[in-house]
Amino acid sequence: MSTLQERIAGALATVRNPRTGTDVMAAEMVRDIGTTPAGRVRLTLLLGASDDATLVRDVRQAIEALDGVVDVRVDVRDPAQAAAMQPPTPARAASGGRTLPVMDSAPAAKAPPQVPAPVLYPNLGRIIAISSGKGGVGKSTVAVNLALTLARRGKRVGIMDADIYGPNLPLMLGVDAAPKVIDEKIIPLEAHGVKVISLGFLIEREQPAIWRGPIVMKIITQFLRDVAWGELDFFFVDMPPGTGDAQLSLVQATSVHGAVIVTTPQQVSVGDALRGVKMFERTSVPVLGIVENMSWFENPETGKPIAVFGSGGGARLAAECNLPLLGQVPLDPRIQEGGDTGRPIVVAEPTSKAARALESIADRVLERIAERYPA
Repeated sequence: MSTLQERIAGALATVRNPRTGTDVMAAEMVRDIGTTPAGRVRLTLLLGASDDATLVRDVRQAIEALDGVVDVRVDVRDPAQAAAMQPPTPARAASGGRTLPVMDSAPAAKAPPQVPAPVLYPNLGRIIAISSGKGGVGKSTVAVNLALTLARRGKRVGIMDADIYGPNLPLMLGVDAAPKVIDEKIIPLEAHGVKVISLGFLIEREQPAIWRGPIVMKIITQFLRDVAWGELDFFFVDMPPGTGDAQLSLVQATSVHGAVIVTTPQQVSVGDALRGVKMFERTSVPVLGIVENMSWFENPETGKPIAVFGSGGGARLAAECNLPLLGQVPLDPRIQEGGDTGRPIVVAEPTSKAARALESIADRVLERIAERYPA
């Protein structure tokens, strides 16, 4: 009876790259295949920019169809990056194919793969990532209003829309035009005294951004390197929700001085935000603290707070992670109105409770940055 490794090799030999007509095994597009006795399979697929992304699905389905396989994970890597790592020449099986390693429950320790060293951009000042574990918690709202608060205090501020899949900053800041290019540098647009760049300026409004990891890395690197930001004091990065390619691309591309995690009070949001905290900690990015958004709604008749989404979630997360709760922002319809009209609440309604809460959070962020990076 053939082993699982041999059956995996046979299954992958039936998957052909439509661009070259060669199967993925013969083309050596598949590397680092590992299996466990329980039937879990993990491999790396080298996928270039000109290759069809459906190959990932085809590879996974070919392995999932095998008896004894319970789970398949396909890691996609750019061939250029893989070549730079210079893997050792693999041993060959008797059939002439690549020998497949077996992952046991206690794998031997090995050196981690080499990744490019982050590039420093001192002209950007303090780089602060605004992130969340899930969508819909008001992450972009917090990022925009913090940036505008510091700009209104005379700071030189830029903000980058790293939410490649759902760029919202053009709408929220009320700017939407193709940026100029002068001397091979992209000129950022400006809104309310803040310099801003977004993929939304470069693609049509209805065009979906269907990007693989290497493309996301290239876009983020270009926004850091090829935009004429000038000299800034603070550089905010509005991250997409979750812990995916954009987050990893940012921390690999440059040195991030701190991250702010945004959550809402309910437990489902807090659980996702916890994963965001752990992701930044594991990538050596200091988490400055937690912001709880939509904390309560003030009854317009009685003035009493109504906990629409529960209460205490941000404080519990902060306590669990040993981080400060930077502040709580009440639920205010004017925040949504300002985001839709390009007039964020710290500009449109600076005396509102929500605006004052966001300004207080900006103060706490400045304090945390000063603690970690004394002038």
